[in-house]
Amino acid sequence: MVNSQIFFSMTTGEFNEKWKSYLEYGHYGMAIDNPKVIEYLDKEFEKEVKNNEGFTFSQIKTKFGSSRVYCSSDKSFEWEMEIDQLLKE
Repeated sequence: MVNSQIFFSMTTGEFNEKWKSYLEYGHYGMAIDNPKVIEYLDKEFEKEVKNNEGFTFSQIKTKFGSSRVYCSSDKSFEWEMEIDQLLKE
């Protein structure tokens, strides 16, 4: 018997839908269509909203060859560095 594991990744649309109550009005949110990036930030956002009551985000994108996370968190630079590494894989 072959052991197979089915992995369902979240899309950018599903990510933005899940986090829409934290998405700033008029902004598009997640624009990096990479399953590893989406999974990483989903987990990070889960931790962030527990510790940062006023957390919001507006854009998550690549710009000039590196990622940008525009949000109300002091972790945005850390997240950008990790996203850049994930995009290189």
